[in-house]
Amino acid sequence: MQATLSRSISFTGVGLHGGKPARMAIRPAPPGAGVWFCRVDVSDRDQMIPARFDAVSDTRLCTVLSNGAGVGVSTVEHVMAALAGCGVDNALIDIDGPEIPIMDGSAQTFVDAIQTAGLAFTAAPRRALRILAPVVAERGDARAELHPADAFSMDFAIAFEDQAIGAQRHALTLEGDAFANELADCRTFTRLAEIEQLRAHGLAQGGSLDNAVVVDGARVLNPGGLRRPDEFVRHKMLDAVGDLALAGGPVIGRYVGVKAGHALTNTLLRALFARPDAWRWEPAAPRLDLPAPVARRFATQRIAAE
Repeated sequence: MQATLSRSISFTGVGLHGGKPARMAIRPAPPGAGVWFCRVDVSDRDQMIPARFDAVSDTRLCTVLSNGAGVGVSTVEHVMAALAGCGVDNALIDIDGPEIPIMDGSAQTFVDAIQTAGLAFTAAPRRALRILAPVVAERGDARAELHPADAFSMDFAIAFEDQAIGAQRHALTLEGDAFANELADCRTFTRLAEIEQLRAHGLAQGGSLDNAVVVDGARVLNPGGLRRPDEFVRHKMLDAVGDLALAGGPVIGRYVGVKAGHALTNTLLRALFARPDAWRWEPAAPRLDLPAPVARRFATQRIAAE
């Protein structure tokens, strides 16, 4: 059964790169709608932007989506990860500017709000994307892969010269509450030496120790330190969950990332969908996040868009 939010939820913050105030609302949407962004500040062109892999227009430092009218929205990966990780299939996201608010640099604020609001379910069947054959995307010493598997799982490795990060690897099966419990609180990160360069190019204008982990060699500059010893690789996994959500449904397969980022994961999805022999849509398995009586109670509920 497909799910949407039981009610609208709202957020205010700043854009990480533009540094401008941003207001966002995630609203319920009808079965089969998928996820769409609406630029409510735009009135002279098409406001609607689909959350799809083929609408990705830029992947430098974040994932940017754009429509055919040139209207875009950036830094969508954290909210997309939260929606996917919480099992939301259909949603309309109103945003009053070109960038999603960064909040604390993780997906935790979005997950908390989604869980507080709760989900509403319909009888509409849910579909999943099953990986049938290995697909690989490579760039230098970085690569991203999708392999057949019985569930959505992820194996990610990173390596940085900074001693505070170093080499990290983590593997996880992403079923039930695994995203919320294991990845959602892990924040974006940067190196101190990169910040001035980013700001010179008009980026990271809204960045601070309140919404990013900053490292300098062996030091983590945030007063509270890390939330997890391997927060860095877990944040990369969070990003990958959000970027894979642009496939349009839950994935049944194993994702392997080695030094992968937004660009490579999007390249991987494009390579996957270019190979009809490597995937198929199929009915999704019963949800693991609902007790059977609750699932039955909501099975006939019909959700109308606000």
